[in-house]
Amino acid sequence: MNTNRLLILGVTASGKGRLAFDLAESLRAEIISIDSMKVYRRMDIGTAKPPREARERVKYHLIDVVEPSEAFSVGKFLDLAYDAIEQINSRKKRIIAVGGTALYIKALLYGLFEGPGSDKQIRAELQAEAEAGRLEELYRQLTEIDHVTAERVSRRDRKRIIRALEVYKLTGKPISSLQQQFDAEKPLHDWTIIGLRREKSVESSRINQRVKKIIEAGLVDEVRRLLAEEKPLSQQARCAIGYAEIIDHLNGKTSLEDATELIKKNTRRFAKNQRTWFKTFKDVNWLDTDPDEQPGKIFSRTKTLLNRIFPQQEII
Repeated sequence: MNTNRLLILGVTASGKGRLAFDLAESLRAEIISIDSMKVYRRMDIGTAKPPREARERVKYHLIDVVEPSEAFSVGKFLDLAYDAIEQINSRKKRIIAVGGTALYIKALLYGLFEGPGSDKQIRAELQAEAEAGRLEELYRQLTEIDHVTAERVSRRDRKRIIRALEVYKLTGKPISSLQQQFDAEKPLHDWTIIGLRREKSVESSRINQRVKKIIEAGLVDEVRRLLAEEKPLSQQARCAIGYAEIIDHLNGKTSLEDATELIKKNTRRFAKNQRTWFKTFKDVNWLDTDPDEQPGKIFSRTKTLLNRIFPQQEII
């Protein structure tokens, strides 16, 4: 484990962002965001980006790096993350990576899982089905052949659903079984990993409270402004939880009340997927937190945990 590279993970609304900020201030470290939606400019409220005041006090990387009209991939994330690590190292600062996008965390720890090649005909057939409105049927097929992957991906994630089905058609094996072999490899880099964990019911309650706050903070107006921009939102940005549901509301497909409840439901489902992913990560130092535990107490307990992990040197 490395005292200069800390990775904080947790499900949505777990408090990981606040902990990362507190640690960064204390350690004079810089933060790398591991979040597939915080990369988009002007998508601020729905992605719960750190407030401007925090970003003036601590240097953040991988926030506001692409336009909402652009696609973003795990490969692009790794390129930017490695560049950020190099910059931070050159300043002889500690690194704190924080996030909940499990695929990106996994890539940062183990590298990219390439898997078998692609087949243009198979992929075209699957894409045609998705475009014809049968994505839910494709997801149902995935649950039958590979329930492990189905639990990890959103039923809206067309790209990953199609890729998983394509791999199965090419190899006759679930992509999760191939990834399992890849998972056995050692991490590419040495990180000290701390995970924040709460009871599922508490996490669900915190998610519901966060959704209420982002609606009150002006999510509808934020989405309206994004839709009015000259360049249309990328498919990835349009499908982001919170944005997809509000887009449907603005298009007259649902009431704001129903859209809000759907955001809560989809975010809770996303948190479930995060928990499933995180169970596969090795060497996580889990910190179980109480329902009403304040950020200051969590920070204090984290300091104690780090000093216990590294008894020969006082980290904080």
